Amino acid sequence: MKHHQYNKSFNFVVDPVNFDKYTDKVLLQYCLGATMYMPGHKNFVSDILTKKYLGLTTMVLCFEDACKVEDVPAAEENSFMLLNTLNAAIKSGEFLYEDLPLIVFRVRNVDQFRSFSSRLTPEHIKLITAFNFPKFNSENGEAYFNHLVDLNRKFGEIIYGMPILEDRKVAFKESRMPELLKIKPILDHHKDLVLNIRVGGTDFSSCFGMRRGINYSIYDIMTVRECLSDILNVFTRDNDFTISGPVWEYFRASKEMRWKKLPEFDFTESLLNRTEIVNDAVDGLLRELILDRANGFIGKTIIHPTHLRYVNGMMAITKEEYEDALQILNANGGVLKSLHSNKMNEVGPHRNWAEKMLFRAKAYGVVENQSSYIDLFSE
Repeated sequence: MKHHQYNKSFNFVVDPVNFDKYTDKVLLQYCLGATMYMPGHKNFVSDILTKKYLGLTTMVLCFEDACKVEDVPAAEENSFMLLNTLNAAIKSGEFLYEDLPLIVFRVRNVDQFRSFSSRLTPEHIKLITAFNFPKFNSENGEAYFNHLVDLNRKFGEIIYGMPILEDRKVAFKESRMPELLKIKPILDHHKDLVLNIRVGGTDFSSCFGMRRGINYSIYDIMTVRECLSDILNVFTRDNDFTISGPVWEYFRASKEMRWKKLPEFDFTESLLNRTEIVNDAVDGLLRELILDRANGFIGKTIIHPTHLRYVNGMMAITKEEYEDALQILNANGGVLKSLHSNKMNEVGPHRNWAEKMLFRAKAYGVVENQSSYIDLFSE
């Protein structure tokens, strides 16, 4: 698996690397990118086998919010069908393992996690990268991870967990910080198995009867912005964990929008000044991605394939960022003038930033400059 396969003619300054579930977690946690959530009862196996979505590198089959409780048994059967079909295709040579997206299952609760996983075989496990744990909190967290540890021991395989912080204890100010500080030791204890932390922007919004409009970002909803800020504060200190950005709910599915050449101008400045680039759905996503990136989120939950290229494209770094990161990490200390002579690179304070930049460079590649993002988004 490799990012940006929809645009193989694009010339990177540094190419992104290949990855799969067995890639070292230190890098793999940066590779998830645009993680597309799909209802567990819908049949997506042909889309995978035919590589319908070339930008799809991480997919989640959901047994929870995207699936009614009465549909869970059908969703489980559909999931086993998908895993068995993929295994058969790989064995026959019809499909290559290296083309397999990272597959994640979002379980409904601890009991359903135990029940579903009890039917998994070693062949299934080789195709599964992780499980999402919804409504993760200090009361159910140990149960989720204790069972995950048991699965790793049972199969002698690596299977990761991705907790989703989205419940009311985290949403409400009076309980948020005590709750986050109870969750932190659980994740610290199981750090080797925590691939990524996810956040529920929609769930947080619902607690306050809010929903961001197409012309706003999640950061404009002040109550939700506070939740995200505290989560980042607790879990991203010294790059301890990666956290993905909340879902963007709007899309335009027209083929013309998906594949057309984007205008050649500074899209970051244009977006922040609200100059139209594509349409309000895509422009809103891009604006939020700029703020996601500025705040330290890595990747984003998505619900539509039209979002794939934009989320993953925005995770690539520029040549200037790459050179700054290398300069910082190759120095022993002190303060340096950047190679572009336009900023101060302070080795100590900027080291964590530089490490994060190099991991993003490996996962998503290095582009020449900000104008290059437009070429990367286009075919």
